[in-house]
Amino acid sequence: MNEYSWIITVIFVIGYFLITIEHLTKINKTAIALLMAVFCWVVYFQDPSISYEKDHYNFMHHLGDVSQIIFFLMGALTIVETISVHQGFKVITDSIRLSSKRRLLWTLGGIAFFLSAVLDNLTTTVVMISLLDKLVKEREVKWYIGGAIVIAANAGGAWTPIGDVTTTMLWIGNQISTLLIMRDLFFPSLACMIVSFIPFHMQLTGKFTEESRTVETNKHVPHTSLIFFLGIALLIFVPIFKILTGLPPFMGMFFGVGLLWFVTDLIHSDHKARDYLLVPNILKEIDLASILFFLGILLSINSLDSSGVLPRLAQVFDTYIGNTTLIAVFIGLFSAIVDNVPLVAAAMGMYPLSQYPTDSQFWQLIAYCAGTGGSILIIGSAAGVVFMGMEKVNFFWYVRKISFPALLGYFAGIGVYLLQQMLFH
Repeated sequence: MNEYSWIITVIFVIGYFLITIEHLTKINKTAIALLMAVFCWVVYFQDPSISYEKDHYNFMHHLGDVSQIIFFLMGALTIVETISVHQGFKVITDSIRLSSKRRLLWTLGGIAFFLSAVLDNLTTTVVMISLLDKLVKEREVKWYIGGAIVIAANAGGAWTPIGDVTTTMLWIGNQISTLLIMRDLFFPSLACMIVSFIPFHMQLTGKFTEESRTVETNKHVPHTSLIFFLGIALLIFVPIFKILTGLPPFMGMFFGVGLLWFVTDLIHSDHKARDYLLVPNILKEIDLASILFFLGILLSINSLDSSGVLPRLAQVFDTYIGNTTLIAVFIGLFSAIVDNVPLVAAAMGMYPLSQYPTDSQFWQLIAYCAGTGGSILIIGSAAGVVFMGMEKVNFFWYVRKISFPALLGYFAGIGVYLLQQMLFH
């Protein structure tokens, strides 16, 4: 590592620190991430020991990889927002009528677990917390079940290539494949949820009173069921599309967006009052800031890779830790504090496929640990952050009530995964 590598590292550390104190500075994390990415690459291009041709090749190579993830996210958010605007998720919410607190816990947790495997943990949490608001008035009970939903959504997102952005990154990067990640991580992820839920089950007793129920009525939206089932089917079809065609996953997602766009134009374009249900208007509601945040973070990480910082960090890990299982476990625990996107991106840059090939135990454990470790603290995952924002959950309440069950589930899933490897491989 030369002085340019050190400058890039300092820029990244300062930038990431500013991102973590966004609530104090009031400067949006996306602005910091984009500036950080630009400054890192500017410094990299100034290094006289690297030719301009190699600079340009490295940048364009990384930009191609990052663009696949960004396009994938844009497509996924468009499909999910289209379902949401059509009130498609009411298909789920309207079917739940439970009075037992424990049954509601397991029902919502189970739905979150499987729904996040198809959608993503962030979207699933928004949907399920919105549902929880309609079903429960008692704040303490709502917070308990909400914390459980965060754990279930993160666990459910870890075992499919489209359930969590970090798993998607590994899938697009060819570190994992569709069928093997689903086969090998399903039971560890399920164990994570079940073991975490046991303390919640013991804590929640009794039934809800009729007064604790609220039923909201929304204006009728045409073709709700059609858009819901078509949208979910198109999301499920993305990995199948990749297997059938060999094209990158974002092309399968673009196929889904195009088909859903075609259908919504077909059924709504003749009705002026339904303009808000058309995709061009729905695109205005997409969270572009989050997409640009991922872009900035990933490009910054890539600059660390190209400048030799991440390969050097991998050598340090191998020297002082050595055991790949422990490295994955530490990455998962660290993701409770630091966003798991840069952690996984760093791991992808530190360890090439020539060292750990596709579907190796290391990459599968990274997918599981980074996906579920963020549940240990409320700030450790996008699902936790959105739960905190929607329900005004206190950070220290979450630490006291949710963190320990989440930690138990985290290690239970690791244990199940290692047991599977011993018995069947």
